[in-house]
Amino acid sequence: MAPVKTLVCVVGPTAVGKTAAAIQLARHFQTVILSADSRQFYREMTIGTAKPSEAELAGVPHYFINSHHITDDYSAGDFERDALALLAKLFLHHDIAILVGGSGLFVRAVCQGLDDLPKPLAGVRDRLNELYQQQGLGHLQALLQQADPVYFEEMDRQNPQRVIRALEVYESTGLPFSHFRRGDTTMRPFDVLTLGLDTDRELLYQHINSRVDEMVAAGLLKEVESLLPYRDKPPLQTVGYAELFDYLDGKYSWEQAVEKIKQHTRRYAKRQLTWFRKDKSTAWFSPTDIDGMIAHVSSHVNPR
Repeated sequence: MAPVKTLVCVVGPTAVGKTAAAIQLARHFQTVILSADSRQFYREMTIGTAKPSEAELAGVPHYFINSHHITDDYSAGDFERDALALLAKLFLHHDIAILVGGSGLFVRAVCQGLDDLPKPLAGVRDRLNELYQQQGLGHLQALLQQADPVYFEEMDRQNPQRVIRALEVYESTGLPFSHFRRGDTTMRPFDVLTLGLDTDRELLYQHINSRVDEMVAAGLLKEVESLLPYRDKPPLQTVGYAELFDYLDGKYSWEQAVEKIKQHTRRYAKRQLTWFRKDKSTAWFSPTDIDGMIAHVSSHVNPR
């Protein structure tokens, strides 16, 4: 009897230790890693996205890291299509593959499929993009909070693309984005086993603050300066980049900008945990409990 193919998803908040855990799991099970971090796709975004090091990338085969140029428009739907096609090939040679990342929508796209959202009315997105350029993200956030407080509380509110998409649905239909979010799951030709990583909140926040300091020391500002010609691209309107663009515009002092990055990253981590904890099938581990994760995966990977 052929063994069941299993996609092991390693999820959790930023800076909790997902990369290190996923690499150890991949080495143990002699398999590969697919990144579901929506910013690590882009070759030009390295320091601010905390990509695996060159040594880590060389040690275990990784996919969807440095796979796209910053000018490429790459959606969760595109990722769903490409990841499923890749998995079909990988599962010819592996019984287990590992998906790792904190971008909940991209993880969901692969594991469950995306919501069937209505087609937006012509011109709505252009108008919202113009509003964003003129009045900023805060104005759009306030509009969305009023229109759809349910989705607003759980989404990545620092991502303009997500905010604009939710407002686009609302303004096209008169119904909130959350109204169209389905509870059913698209069946996949593989099993999904999700491992959630979490740790003490104060310790996580310390890790976040330290990571930001390390990014700054590694040259984050220089990386942001190199991306100035592309600053309007959605991937760059995110934590770690948006704040430094504001610094370069004179909106913040350097110290204020760095503190804003830390603050916004901590808030993002909290929203990530809210998102991932909604999946009651997720088994939660300390990021250092590799033996526990291996035992959990081994006990669930059995022939049909």
